[in-house]
Amino acid sequence: MGVIVWLASELMFFAALFAAYFWIRNITNDAAAAAGVPSLWETNSAHLDLTFASINTAILVLSSVTCQLAANAAEAGRVTGSWLNPLKWGMRQGFIITAIMGSVFVAGQVWEYFTLFNEGYFISTNQYWSVFFLATGFHGLHVLGGIIAFWFVLARSYMTRTHTHEQTVGAHVVSYYWHFVDVIWILLFGVLYFLR
Repeated sequence: MGVIVWLASELMFFAALFAAYFWIRNITNDAAAAAGVPSLWETNSAHLDLTFASINTAILVLSSVTCQLAANAAEAGRVTGSWLNPLKWGMRQGFIITAIMGSVFVAGQVWEYFTLFNEGYFISTNQYWSVFFLATGFHGLHVLGGIIAFWFVLARSYMTRTHTHEQTVGAHVVSYYWHFVDVIWILLFGVLYFLR
């Protein structure tokens, strides 16, 4: 129950980021329309690499599948399984693969940031980049938190000789958080990369 309440507070945090995004966007679009010039969103969103971001998004979405496979394995009491057959993975295999995919996603975001930095776009460049870097940066920190949680659950599973109910609950709690982070990214991705 505590995790659900905490995720609700996280939802409010991201709702505030979305509200700020749309509010700033409307103000700058209105000002651009009054001046008869293209808006910040029209001119700056063209610098985003949609193909790269789509691949990075697919990696994060697929990590939700491996995460759920791990949570299901934990529920069944299967801590370890066959590496060769994903349907027979244990909790450990699923969470290790999920943590790796999450790390690849974060590395992709860092790569995208450095590409934008090299092109001269920073958080202080204008309102568009401020909102972009704040929203994606906070999301990236949440993904890092999820990766740390996976390694924590994995470490607990390696330190004990038997799989306990508490470990199953821990696996499910981490999976709830990971799915939440994925859904938030899908919304951010749609708004930041597709909404013109």
